[in-house]
Amino acid sequence: MSIAKIKLYLAQVDFPGDLAQLPDRAYLVGGSVRDALLQRYKIPLDLDFVLPEKAIPTAKRFARLYQGGFVVLDEVREIARVVFEQGTLDLANQEGASLETDLNRRDFTINAIAYNLKSQQLVDPLGGLADLEQGVLRMVAVKNLEDDPLRLLRAYRQSAQLNFTIEAETQKAIAKRASLLKKIAPERVQTELNYLFTAPQGNKWLAAAIEDGLLNFWLPNSHQVDLAQLDNITRGIKFCLESGLKYPALDILAKLSALVATKAEMAEAELTRLKYPRNQIKAITKTVKYLPLLQQITQQMSLREQYFWFLKVKDIFPILMARAIALKIPSQITSPLIERYLDPSDPVAHPQCLVTGNDLMRELNLKPARVIGELLTEIQIAQIESKVTTTQQAIDFANSILQSSK
Repeated sequence: MSIAKIKLYLAQVDFPGDLAQLPDRAYLVGGSVRDALLQRYKIPLDLDFVLPEKAIPTAKRFARLYQGGFVVLDEVREIARVVFEQGTLDLANQEGASLETDLNRRDFTINAIAYNLKSQQLVDPLGGLADLEQGVLRMVAVKNLEDDPLRLLRAYRQSAQLNFTIEAETQKAIAKRASLLKKIAPERVQTELNYLFTAPQGNKWLAAAIEDGLLNFWLPNSHQVDLAQLDNITRGIKFCLESGLKYPALDILAKLSALVATKAEMAEAELTRLKYPRNQIKAITKTVKYLPLLQQITQQMSLREQYFWFLKVKDIFPILMARAIALKIPSQITSPLIERYLDPSDPVAHPQCLVTGNDLMRELNLKPARVIGELLTEIQIAQIESKVTTTQQAIDFANSILQSSK
């Protein structure tokens, strides 16, 4: 039955090359076998093979045969990638003198299964098939976790993606070695975190990772968040998306904004250390800065207050609303703001000024100065309060301000 699942998986995936062209002793391994056995189809496709030798020239020949891209990932260990539009094919020399030795160096038993396409032989020296059937993530060996400590965090990510449980002794071993994660390159940690933020069971296993101390070094303030709070943020994100409040990577940014320090400067330092993109750091730190101010609002803001509020937070509004809804900020505060944001013609959230600075300088004989910006702001507020509706009224209004200040 297991072999039939793998054959069905390989028959159904849209791969542009004939895998039968690979050497007889090439074995499909790792997550590729796991996903095939689970009938877990991913786009883009990612197939991993190990060979006893000559992985790089084999990959180069396969790429040339099927017009794929070719990249050497690790010249010393002989790992190469063939790139197609539909996905990638990774070929690597096996670690050690035998396939079994290679499999014994992997992270978890469910990732230590191999399959030979030619002989249709399934190699499972560590009981990975049984763990797959039971939905259990079990370490191969403690030393393997220590050799690459990112595997500690990867256990929680894979459990979240597969809806598996971590075997008790494995979870204890991971928690005991949580401090090893500080040795890992920040980009790799960031990738695992982002997977956790977006996985179907991500909240459960993110909360478990926090409880087990895995984020103590990279996100030292994350202990302030529990599963219930993460679930509330997910509900806030869902509400925003269903309401049309969309934002790139909203699920990542909303959750991450709850895990960083509550002071913007400290949050920025944590995110910079994790190598998050500059635009995402800016969005999160701004959320951290303005969320407490939103929590302090007890009654609907005036039009003037709303105008200045949107000037400050419009670029992060969906993140802010996801957090606000999670924190149960009253709807009489959030609903009018959401309604304005979603209306592109709303003059408060999306102001269109009646005049420009050049108009004011020309009509009122003014020189470039700070007062121009101040006048434009007052005109905008007068416009949203329906005090001015035409260009001439706006100019007259600005002139009246100038006259009254003399």
